[in-house]
Amino acid sequence: MFAHRLNERHSLRQLTLNDTAELFAVVDANRAYLRQWLPWLDMTRSISDTRHFLDGSVQQCQNNHSIQAAILFEGRLAGVVGYHRIDWQNRSTLLGYWIAEKFQGRGLVTTSCRVLIDHAFASLNLHRIAITCATGNLRSRAIAERLGFTHEGRHRGAEWLYDHFIDHEVYSQLQKEWEARVISRMAESSAQA
Repeated sequence: MFAHRLNERHSLRQLTLNDTAELFAVVDANRAYLRQWLPWLDMTRSISDTRHFLDGSVQQCQNNHSIQAAILFEGRLAGVVGYHRIDWQNRSTLLGYWIAEKFQGRGLVTTSCRVLIDHAFASLNLHRIAITCATGNLRSRAIAERLGFTHEGRHRGAEWLYDHFIDHEVYSQLQKEWEARVISRMAESSAQA
């Protein structure tokens, strides 16, 4: 089971069926905020909808196709980060994330994403990770940029968001680029020591 403690207040762990009620409560409390950019809010109207999502997530993880992790802050579920279906033939995945409004601006998503990126490249030996986000979602785009992802371009009219199409910005990072960043970070740490 995937789990990672980042510090005394922030940790990640794989979502389980035991998270159903808390996950639904966080989504429900942040419905208007999340609905700005996430297309699945109207399909998550009850605890049973969340249970159905978690059933699928657990099954995908057992089949080695995905990891969906709870972003925990002081033991409370603050958001979710995960791989959207690992493509083993091409050794690639899409990284997705969201955070409850009151937890934004603390670096939780960026730090959580970095853990999953490290895991994907170091442990799963993936070749490519992509992040796609709405053109207007500047906070999400900033995360991809902070993580050193390369902007590849725009997919026009990529997603139906309730009553209109939105464009997506596409970012990616390759394993060799990640390795170069790890070596650079290690060199910086050694120089400071």
